[in-house]
Amino acid sequence: MKIAIVTGASSGMGRESVIQLADRFGGKLDEIWLIARRKERMEELEGRLPAALRLFSIDITDRIQLEKLKMALEEHTPQVVFLVNAAGYGKIGAVGQVSLTDELGMVQLNCQALCAVTHLVLPYMARNGRILQYASSAAFLPQPNFAIYAASKSFVLSYSRALHTELKERGICVTAVCPGPVQTEFFDIAETTGHMPAYKQLAMADPKKVVKKAIRDSMMGKTVSVYGLLMKLFFLLCRLLPHSLILAVWECMLIQKEKR
Repeated sequence: MKIAIVTGASSGMGRESVIQLADRFGGKLDEIWLIARRKERMEELEGRLPAALRLFSIDITDRIQLEKLKMALEEHTPQVVFLVNAAGYGKIGAVGQVSLTDELGMVQLNCQALCAVTHLVLPYMARNGRILQYASSAAFLPQPNFAIYAASKSFVLSYSRALHTELKERGICVTAVCPGPVQTEFFDIAETTGHMPAYKQLAMADPKKVVKKAIRDSMMGKTVSVYGLLMKLFFLLCRLLPHSLILAVWECMLIQKEKR
């Protein structure tokens, strides 16, 4: 049985990944396994896509609930053609001003849960399979007032690059997907504790285009997928200039904004 597994499948780029994988590869996949907490949101997709869906209404930060996925893998021993780790969230705000629950929650979901799902699925990955790990352009540079989220995504980027090297012998490509701001429900949560800087609105992307490029880049064997000219320039800037210099300019911009 050939399958795809998608976490964060109830909304945002996880949901869009389900739709695009079904449209593009539905005829080659026996099932797509959707993983998210909100079962009703996943149920909305049933019968609407050219692929059979299996729903797992679980919290992947809960080790006990993750046993449901482990047991299903052991029972069906599928060939996993695609693993998409799209579950994640962020909160805007200075360290200490965001609640401790949210600060730890970002690390638990964005890092620990992603590692746990990957660990469980790896033995079942098909040769020449594809793993897409949703990181962020925030991974390229430490970000004041978004510190923990950016650090968690930097972890995903580093982890994905190392994992890609480890899995080369099996022909498995691991792609870290690093978009800038994307027009999803992400900011409904992120902005409950702060506001996104106005300049980031300039790079706001369509999730359909981000996911389409991510899948295409993965199929081409790319280890990092960056959508949009502005984010590609930002990626290049962060590689060429010392982070201390960029952060100093960033600090000056924040000071000027506060004086207005």
